[in-house]
Amino acid sequence: MQAIADNISGVTEEDTLRAQFYALLSGLLSGPPTDETLKQLKDLEGDETDIGRAFADLAVAASGISADEVEDEYNALFIGVTQGELLPYASHYLTGFLCEQPLADLRGEMAVLGISRADGVTEPEDHIASVLEIMHGLITGIFGGVLEISDQKKFFDAHLETWAPRFFEDLEAASNAALYRPVATIGRTFMTIEKEAFAMSE
Repeated sequence: MQAIADNISGVTEEDTLRAQFYALLSGLLSGPPTDETLKQLKDLEGDETDIGRAFADLAVAASGISADEVEDEYNALFIGVTQGELLPYASHYLTGFLCEQPLADLRGEMAVLGISRADGVTEPEDHIASVLEIMHGLITGIFGGVLEISDQKKFFDAHLETWAPRFFEDLEAASNAALYRPVATIGRTFMTIEKEAFAMSE
């Protein structure tokens, strides 16, 4: 886990680590990892905690898969011919349909926070990778300032805690998941850690 804990200027060590968890998950869920990313994943080290064991499993999985193979896995999980095994959108998980009220709610909050979708991005903003990326930015201040922990909690409660744990559970159980199974375990466990940490901050 040390490999993802780079320092972010002006942010505490604890929040830097939190932000890097969000960045790692967002990056892996936004598209299949490259050869270079797989090399970095191979170097991850775990420990005896649940999330540490998942990191060790991810390193092992990355060592036994090629970029082409993981691209096939990603496509089977999230894209498919008509759709992938999973639909990684808040609207789907909360309403059963795409582009529904959860997306509108997220867009409204993004507007308040001064966050806009990047040019060239076609996925709806309630894609899991996008919401995780926003959390990373709220912690690190890349959207114009670090958000207070109470406001981070508000965003997390509204746009991640309501559905992301179920998404990660589904990803863990997905028939096409290999590299992405430990990614899912990391995500599910990290969501629990964040929920508990936010509760203690009140």
